[in-house]
Amino acid sequence: MPTPPDAEHAGAAAVEQSWARGVDEVVGALEVDPARGLDAQEVERRRERHGPNRLGEARRRGPLRILVDQFASTVVLVLVAAEVLALVFGRGAEAIAIAAVLIVNTAIGFVSEWRATRAMNALRELARPDVRVRREGAERTVAEDELVPGDVVIVEAGDRGPADVRLIEANGLQVDESALTGESVAVAKRTDAVGDDAPLAERSGMFFKGTVATAGSAEGLVVATGTATELGRISELAATAEGRMSPLRRRLDRLGRRLALLTLVLAATVAALGLLVGQDPTRMIETALALAVAAIPEALPIVATIALAHGMWLLARQNAVVNRLPAVETLGATQVILTDKTGTLTENRMQLVRVVTAADEHHLGGGRERRGGAQAEDEPAEPEGTLRRVLEVGALCNNVSVADDADDEAEGPQGDPTEVALALGARRLGLDRATLLERQPEVREEPFDAERMLMATFHRREDDDVRVAVKGAPGAVLDVCTQVAGEEGTRELGESARREWVERADALAAEGLRVLAVAERSTEDADADPYRELTLLGLVGLEDPPREGVRWAVEECQRAGITVVLATGDQAATAHAIARQTSIVADEGAEVVEGADLPASGDLGEDERRRVLDTRVFARVNPEQKLRLIEALQAEGRVVAMTGDGINDAPALETADIGVAMGRRGTDAAREAADMVLQDDAFETIVAAVRQGRIIFGNIRKAVMFVLCTNLAEVLAVAVASVLGAFTALPLPLLPLQILYLNVLTDVFPALALAVGRGADDVMTQPPRPREEAVLTAAHWREIAGWSLVLAASVLAASAVATFVLGMATLQAITVSFLTLAFGKLWFTFVLRAPGTGVLRNDVVRNPWVWAALALCVPLLLAAVYLPGLSDVLRTRAPGAGGWALLLGLSLVPFAVGQAVRVRQSLAAARG
Repeated sequence: MPTPPDAEHAGAAAVEQSWARGVDEVVGALEVDPARGLDAQEVERRRERHGPNRLGEARRRGPLRILVDQFASTVVLVLVAAEVLALVFGRGAEAIAIAAVLIVNTAIGFVSEWRATRAMNALRELARPDVRVRREGAERTVAEDELVPGDVVIVEAGDRGPADVRLIEANGLQVDESALTGESVAVAKRTDAVGDDAPLAERSGMFFKGTVATAGSAEGLVVATGTATELGRISELAATAEGRMSPLRRRLDRLGRRLALLTLVLAATVAALGLLVGQDPTRMIETALALAVAAIPEALPIVATIALAHGMWLLARQNAVVNRLPAVETLGATQVILTDKTGTLTENRMQLVRVVTAADEHHLGGGRERRGGAQAEDEPAEPEGTLRRVLEVGALCNNVSVADDADDEAEGPQGDPTEVALALGARRLGLDRATLLERQPEVREEPFDAERMLMATFHRREDDDVRVAVKGAPGAVLDVCTQVAGEEGTRELGESARREWVERADALAAEGLRVLAVAERSTEDADADPYRELTLLGLVGLEDPPREGVRWAVEECQRAGITVVLATGDQAATAHAIARQTSIVADEGAEVVEGADLPASGDLGEDERRRVLDTRVFARVNPEQKLRLIEALQAEGRVVAMTGDGINDAPALETADIGVAMGRRGTDAAREAADMVLQDDAFETIVAAVRQGRIIFGNIRKAVMFVLCTNLAEVLAVAVASVLGAFTALPLPLLPLQILYLNVLTDVFPALALAVGRGADDVMTQPPRPREEAVLTAAHWREIAGWSLVLAASVLAASAVATFVLGMATLQAITVSFLTLAFGKLWFTFVLRAPGTGVLRNDVVRNPWVWAALALCVPLLLAAVYLPGLSDVLRTRAPGAGGWALLLGLSLVPFAVGQAVRVRQSLAAARG
């Protein structure tokens, strides 16, 4: 097959119509040994030929598109209107300055969005899905886009097709192909070839890119990558999520447009009234220009972009990769975290620590201390009798791959943690899985069935009979056992004995162990039903202790008003034990609700609803029941974050306000459905993300309040002065060029500094904000109005004192009011500290970016007055010693009033 001309991006099919070829023919065409896979040199050669395994992406917003988009904002349109007005009336200096501001504003917006776009691209690279392959005789994990034709892919339930794969082995594989065919029912897969003209839906030997394995396992050979896959041929995937505005950004842009349009109407009204009463047209033009320029919140459109992009990078550094930008906003409002157990609350490093047989109970410590400080010392050196049979069945009824040199979990065995623990536990006592399989090769597998909670494998022994090895949930195994093994032979398993085994399983689970039962039987028929007339061998207890730091993280959530709910498929006793150890529940008698006790469908009754809302531990729940729990909580107005890792968790992850997928053990389907992916699978990372979400929202709120307070103060000062000027000699406090200069300096840089602050120390001691709470509440608007009035009054007072008391010339008096506003804005930054914090010890004072903004703005303000050329353009004059004393004193008035208000608020909160 010819190589596509642009292989780097296109990918290529290596075997045409592979569904119609036999397995041996495909293997030969790809020149690969499935038992060994490709070597590194061959992988590199094929990658150079076929290119990376990527679909053709929709055209992303490039630099030119981002630049053009900057001129579509209301901010720019208002500036253009002011530019036209200045040119029409011959105000050349103002026209040049407005053009400069247009350039600066556009540059800031362009750089911000370009950096955010690059950040999203980099985060996408962090979250690239991984695939299990066999290369050079060993199983390993590689990024999906590194696959090449001929790679041997290992498929498990929950995996999403990474490329078009020709199956060479299939064990009960069921695949959801709705992404390609629209067929909602999963289809069974096998390795047989079909006809050349078989339609897509009937190519049973293929596992296509974008489809999802819902059950079973398989191995296959990659036959097509990138756009040569079926999915690549029929679809063009959009990858421009970073180009869509988040809801918060849209709200801020809408707010900016309304403020700008409102002030333009005010400017036109003031100018018209002034002309009607006989005011100087030149003064009215200056007034209109000043009001129009003052109306523009230059910093507002980019505050959210900077804050969200910065927050996403901080989250990524803490192992939380955000898939969807709005999730960053919602994180801070999280009220309930619905978490699973394994790998999130616990280490996900299972170890076999207990085996219970009919005759004895064996502690297999393996060097790990048991809870309570006692260390196992009775680990048998040579397992014999029923114990040996238990360990053999655990190692055989297993899909794990353990390298020859792997002594523990850290050496990288591949597979489910429970199965890894069983294989390594047997190996630790001298029963190597590979050796067992050589003596008793596997001839059939019944994959784990989530409904039956059982798994079985068939093994041919030397005497040609077949050993059926079974493991599963204790109750499920006991239901299909008729006998129990003892040291002196087997005996019938009666009802009283079943109850005793159930009690033993409950006792192990109450210690926080995961409990499985193992059984076996002999047969001559490899096609026999595996789940009948079994002999119970015993119980195994596996330990997965809580992660270090989880208890503290849960307690921090509780202090923050966030409810942590454990929902697990484990047994009730195990769930309760872990919940106690992690502080999810404190009461030893706390209720545990099992999935079977939840209503099957429909709305919850009042009693059931109250029970769900009050319960903190749910056991034996399946993904559908998790979905109903989320819906019940959301119906009460709760903002819910939910963790998940399986393919069946995808609907619940989509439904939750914040879907959180596991990056290490999560399936591709779960990761794609989630809003956020945890690279370390740790509960502490969720808490850190919630904390960061609160900080981000608080920072944006501070920055928006700063911009609106200072812009509204400018509008009020100019509007009031223009009215008073009709009756007095009071000049305009600010000229258009001066407002432009201030808005570029003292609006943008302090606002951006506030947007990237580290947040208050007590951010996780406050209750979550309501789901629909606006960026600015009625209380915030009242504060904005009050502080704007104080700031505007200070500016007008400075102008009046300079004109009528100190007798300054017009331009010198305007310079005093100009600097009063400028320094008043800078000092006002510190008023926006978190409520309850001290004047000198707070999140704003600790923010190094605020000090950097001040260090930049102060010299530039001095340059505006004393730098020749710049002072001429801005029409400023040195204020003199008296002027400096006046402007510095009045610029501190808003700061003093604001700090007094904050202190009063803190005292009121303390009394309350």
